[in-house]
This record gives sequence, C-alpha cells and structure tokens, in this order.
Amino acid sequence: MTTASAAQFAANRTNAQSSQGPTTPEGKAKSSMNAVKTGLTGRTVLLPSDAAAIYQQHLDSHSKQFAPATDEEKSLVQTIADFEWRLLRIMPLEAGIYAIGMRELASMFPEESNPLTRAALIQAQIFLTYRKDLTNLSLQERRLRNQRDTDIAQLEKLQSERRTKQAADLKRAIALYKSAQQRNISFDPAAFGFVFSVQEIEVHIQREQALAALGITPKVA
Repeated sequence: MTTASAAQFAANRTNAQSSQGPTTPEGKAKSSMNAVKTGLTGRTVLLPSDAAAIYQQHLDSHSKQFAPATDEEKSLVQTIADFEWRLLRIMPLEAGIYAIGMRELASMFPEESNPLTRAALIQAQIFLTYRKDLTNLSLQERRLRNQRDTDIAQLEKLQSERRTKQAADLKRAIALYKSAQQRNISFDPAAFGFVFSVQEIEVHIQREQALAALGITPKVA
C-alpha cells in the first residue's frame, strides 16, 4: 500500500517555506501534518498517493472476512474497512515525522562527544518538537480503533440476529413443507414469506435425516 512518506512530509515543508510560511521546527511540524489531518479525519478515504486497486483488494478482503448479507451489513463492512485503511496510515506517518525531525535537528547537541548520548538527545528533541503532532496521531489512532470496534460489535449483533431469524424461519418452513407433503399438496415457500426455495428445504431435510441416521441430533443453522 502507498501511504504518506517522509518525502511527502518534506515536500509539504518545502511548500510551506516557499510560501513564506512558518520556518521554526514547531511551525514546520504543524505544516507537515496538514495531510495527516486530512487523511485520518476527512470524508475522503483515498488520498492521491493511495492505490485504488490495493484499496479495492482491502475492501474485498473485509467482505470475505465478514460476509455481509444485507445492505446494512455491507455498509458497516465498508465503514470498518475504511477505518482500517486509515489506521494503516498511522505507523508510516509517525515514522515520517521522526524522519523529518532527524533531518531538521540532526545538527543539534554538537558539544556531546558520546554518539549514543547525542542520538538519544536528538530523538528526545524530535519528540519534544513534534509532540503535538505525535500526540494527535495517538489520539486519532485511539478514535479510529474505538469507532472500528463499535462498528464490528454492531455488525456481529446484526449478523447474529439475522442468523437466528433465518434458523427459526427455516425450521418453520421445513415443518410446513413436511405437513404439505403428508397432505399431498404443493408448497410454495414464498407464499408464506420465506426466502428459501423448495430445493433448499429438501436439502436441509436430507441433512436432518442423515444426521439422525448417525444418532446426531440435527440443528437447523
């Protein structure tokens, strides 16, 4: 997947400088994070740097995983996939911030002779300089995860209710079909509001009989 990179952050910084924007490390950090805010909270899921084909594969993977059967379920799966897509941006964005910080602040603490200590000081300074943006990323990640988890729970609730209703409907359809067979009359599932075909009902009856022959109590599912 193509996500915002350190080069893109640097490009944002360069554009800000050419337009006489902020020149301090704090100001540059704020400018560089404009794309982050758009990519994580905006209505548009795909950024210009994202590959549409890979995004479609991402959606297909979620559809296969959750197997939505109704429009409401499909809508939730779409939303969950979009939250996941945004979450996948967090780590590259954080790495990009540190990469920019390293380029901006690499010359700091020249008086420190110990290279390990100097590297640690620079890393700490990067965090302090870009702390607001890093904190924003953390908050956005938490928000996205919470929203995703809420939608997953809602989806699982809807699917559980749908499967329970389908099982009850199928049980009724089987009973009515058997009753019609005993009376030697035709049975039309649609006339009773069922979505099952006669063939599907017969398959389930055959399954019941096969399980019963094995001494297994059949369950309609």
